[in-house]
Amino acid sequence: MRKSIAWTIVFMTLAIGIGIGYYFIALSLYEPSEDLYGFLIPKNAESVNSSNKSESYDWSRASEEYGIPFDYEIALKANGWRKGEREGASILYTKGSHSIDLISTTKRLDIIKVK
Repeated sequence: MRKSIAWTIVFMTLAIGIGIGYYFIALSLYEPSEDLYGFLIPKNAESVNSSNKSESYDWSRASEEYGIPFDYEIALKANGWRKGEREGASILYTKGSHSIDLISTTKRLDIIKVK
């Protein structure tokens, strides 16, 4: 009986440690953009086009079928961005009075200021 309780505690501690480690690794993969109200940009994404209202990036992890990776969603949520409506490859994110339209297509990420 005591061995099963000990193994449960070890397993739970390990699971929590892995979860916390994953969370901090996910946060370290993205950096805020000054031009896009502090919206997070993947550090390894390559900028291909930029204007005063939008930015486009080549990013191997972007997907039209599956959207953005789970760790990107976690990082956005941790930085206060709320996920809104999804229409096809487009997802609307809001933070305070600012809105960003994130369009994820195959290996490309388009980030557009809405307001």
